[in-house]
Amino acid sequence: MKLNRVSKIVLSLSIVGWLIIGFLIFNSVNVEAKDNIKTNIYKKLKLFNEVLFKVKENYVEEVDLEEMFDSAIEGMLDETDPHTNYFTPDEFKRFTTNTKGEFGGLGISIDKRGQYITVVAPIEGTPAYRMGILAGDKIIKVDGESIVGVDTDESIKLMRGEPGTNVVITIKRPGVKDELDFDIERDIIKIESIPYAFKLDNGIGYIRIRQFNSNTSKELRENLDELEEKGIRGLLIDLRFNPGGLLQEAINTVNEFIGKDKLVVFTKGRAKGTNREHFTRYNRQRTGYPVVVLINEGSASASEIFAGSMQDWDRGLVVGKTSFGKGSVQRLFPLSEGNGIKITTAKYYIHSGRCIHKDLNDQLLTDERVQNGDISKKEIDEMKDKAEKESKEKIYYTEKGRIVYGGGGITPDVEISQSRLNDLEIEMRRKNVFFDYSVKYLLDHEEIRKNFTVSNELVDNFLTYVEEDDIQYEQTTLDSSMIWIKNQIKSNIIGRKYGDEERYKISLDEDTQLQEAIALFDKYPSLELMFEYSQQISEETEENN
Repeated sequence: MKLNRVSKIVLSLSIVGWLIIGFLIFNSVNVEAKDNIKTNIYKKLKLFNEVLFKVKENYVEEVDLEEMFDSAIEGMLDETDPHTNYFTPDEFKRFTTNTKGEFGGLGISIDKRGQYITVVAPIEGTPAYRMGILAGDKIIKVDGESIVGVDTDESIKLMRGEPGTNVVITIKRPGVKDELDFDIERDIIKIESIPYAFKLDNGIGYIRIRQFNSNTSKELRENLDELEEKGIRGLLIDLRFNPGGLLQEAINTVNEFIGKDKLVVFTKGRAKGTNREHFTRYNRQRTGYPVVVLINEGSASASEIFAGSMQDWDRGLVVGKTSFGKGSVQRLFPLSEGNGIKITTAKYYIHSGRCIHKDLNDQLLTDERVQNGDISKKEIDEMKDKAEKESKEKIYYTEKGRIVYGGGGITPDVEISQSRLNDLEIEMRRKNVFFDYSVKYLLDHEEIRKNFTVSNELVDNFLTYVEEDDIQYEQTTLDSSMIWIKNQIKSNIIGRKYGDEERYKISLDEDTQLQEAIALFDKYPSLELMFEYSQQISEETEENN
């Protein structure tokens, strides 16, 4: 068989790669197993070459060897985990290029899970957040064009654009039969680590940490100084939908509460240099008030390290729902010809010895039944329940001897659920009627005070406006949603007049998960009493099971 120039080059590279891999594997195992492994690897590499060139020479149509190699590499990495990825030169360049602090976009954190671009978390105050985009939503179309199977970078290109322009994204939402279209106007998206920090009317300090970037610990110190000067009797740190960020910043924020030279997190891996311990470095420690840390299923990575460390060192009560469970460490490696690879090299463990990583997530992300919708929600829930039960069997202890659980994610000391929006509320947010109505209202009403109240007459006017968007509802549904609707009208009008922070403060009134967390400070004014309460709940749960 006569080989052309390209085939000869590929064959040469293949043989060289074959020999190098064989040599590396041969030298990385014990003497007893070397011969068997060497023989098996040589056989598999020989088989790979045979398949490659049989297809190259005999397939009915001309094949692209480069694409075949890329596919072979990607197929090989499918046997690892969803976070180990191969990059072509263009993909690697985009991945390693720093993004600007602001851009014209929608305001969502996304990730590719299987064939679908999936919303990890919406960002408060952004167009996507206002219209009700939810974590877990699968984006299947952008302006009518399918993006199923399209990579993350290409999808981002389609969704970003000039501020003020519109884009229609089509969502496949778990539990909702029909596809949902969202016509969203792009806006400047500014990524702030701590967008909100203020003292609540009941004397509790509130700090929302959206992500851990290079400024987080500095912003936290400044906000804590201001809150402590105002006199707070407790502090609530909101980490819901925080996807993580910089490890060192998570350590530095924990430092503010537990002091110097405390072990926060350590990593374990096989490769040299992957087993490391990370300690706090600064002689700072805030005391004098209880701390409650609020998490949910969207809290991941660095936010889990923070929450788990506050729990391990008995410095904060963790409440909410079990966190996501992203506790693996990835490292980027440049390859020849501008290619690159991101490899999972280790896993995170916090002070108590718990591993943050939840293996079930990786299974769900790579399960074709899940990605293709061929598995029922009941089956997925059963898998999650089984994993949750197994995690409760892995017992660890905090510094003061309190029981905490391992097995992936951070299990809260006190579980608090969030109330769900009904169909009418979801539809109103999807069509952005509150934001649009607030714009219209302020054109006719310039004098709006902060103590503005929503009258029944104003609600009737709003509902007339809503009818123009063809939103249908039953009277019973409207009645059950009335308090929520009034709160949404008020928060949007006040927000347009006085800024996003004032809007956010009002919106917290209808945040049932947060309100239940805040109520703990009145019932249990010290951290010790909070811990006793969580222990009581744990014992009651065990008895009922």
